Parts: sequence; C-alpha cells; structure tokens
Amino acid sequence: MARLKVTQLKGIVGEKHSARETLRTLGLKRIGDVVVKEDRPEIRGMVRTVRHLVAVEEVE
Repeated sequence: MARLKVTQLKGIVGEKHSARETLRTLGLKRIGDVVVKEDRPEIRGMVRTVRHLVAVEEVE
C-alpha cells in the first residue's frame, strides 16, 4: 500500500482550532516535523484540511 510523507511547513499561530487539531491528529507538532502515514481516504481528508500548512509526497 502507498504511503504519504507529510511535512509541516508553516506554523499554527493564527489558524483555526480545527486546523490545529488536525495537525496534532496527524502527529505534527512544529515546523519541520515529518510523519509517514498510510494513504487512506481519512488521511487524505486531513491533509486536504491543512494543505496550506503542509507539503505531501507519495513514498513507497
């Protein structure tokens, strides 16, 4: 199964509460943090919610 590498590029200061919680749920705490998650619809939806704060790459 494919995996997604999610990197936080911007901070959460001034963001809505839902965006902050979504980043925490993904496991991102600070700028530069990287997590690798399975490519599932739930994860894609979370990434779409915070797409202005993160960068996403597909990895094998």
